[in-house]
Amino acid sequence: MKRFILGLLAAVLLAAPAFAVPIPIKVVILTTFPGEFKAFAARMPLTETVTAPGIEMPVHYSKNGVLGVVAGMRGRPRESVAALISSGQFDVSHAYWIVAGIAGVDPRVASIGSAAWARYVVDADVTYEMDDREIPAGWPYGIYSLKTTEPNKKGSAEGSSGMVWKLDEGLLDWAYTLTKSVTLDDNPNLAKARAGYASEPMALKPPFVLIGDDLGTQRFWHGERRTQWARDWVKLWTDGAGTFVMSECEDHGIMDVLTIYGAQGKVDPRRALILRTGSNYTREADGVDPVLRDFAYGGAEAAFEAAYRVSAPVVDALVKGWDRYAATLPQGKL
Repeated sequence: MKRFILGLLAAVLLAAPAFAVPIPIKVVILTTFPGEFKAFAARMPLTETVTAPGIEMPVHYSKNGVLGVVAGMRGRPRESVAALISSGQFDVSHAYWIVAGIAGVDPRVASIGSAAWARYVVDADVTYEMDDREIPAGWPYGIYSLKTTEPNKKGSAEGSSGMVWKLDEGLLDWAYTLTKSVTLDDNPNLAKARAGYASEPMALKPPFVLIGDDLGTQRFWHGERRTQWARDWVKLWTDGAGTFVMSECEDHGIMDVLTIYGAQGKVDPRRALILRTGSNYTREADGVDPVLRDFAYGGAEAAFEAAYRVSAPVVDALVKGWDRYAATLPQGKL
């Protein structure tokens, strides 16, 4: 009997959650791979480490309530965010979520190394698609919405995706106002990359902070025709209100998961902020062969640094103002 009781106790202890009381979290920083996360881990600093079931890499957190997660790329963040919310290790019911990652930037709107806070996140994975060599005459491309029969008609995707998410306007304005004057890295390599886009005045500017929307696809695409499709797709799904700026692979999945768990009271999706920084342009330079080869030298490093520099003041302000921001979202221009 004694052996049975000891065995039963051991089984109970093994089955118990790692944290008897969930650790309260104020801010979750979501990155997709270690290059994006390195600066956050070192400079926040996030000194505590734990394994979270369902997340490939250990998560890191600070004693003042900041949690940093390498969520994985493309489809994997859906699983990682769901696992984090469901783990019971952390209380994220009042947490702010900041996605801080690199992206492709449309040279019509911003330059490589720039940082854009998204007002809209648009899903471009849920589509019908035809090979562009087989499309009907007059079609600009072979990608179009479900429940439609041609491009640039808004369809629907019930049961698949919310398709478009508008982030909280007041929180977005607050974050942008706080960070719009942050100085971003510039160097001769970025200037050389910019020079290839003389037809686009915004692409020639040194890196800057802006508000600009992002489009998510798990596939990596590139080129002038696909860039035009992205511009059209964002306009279509935001009813003309959005402007395509950043191309990424994860944000639509993250917002979808936050929305589902938000409806169940597990998180507050209004507290999401999406920051993407340009590591490369979404189309080839003027007059250059459209086949994607190498990114601009130093583009990723500049984008990593921009993601940290622009996110950090927001994280710091949320933590320092937690007496107010735990219950009330920051709203509007400072």
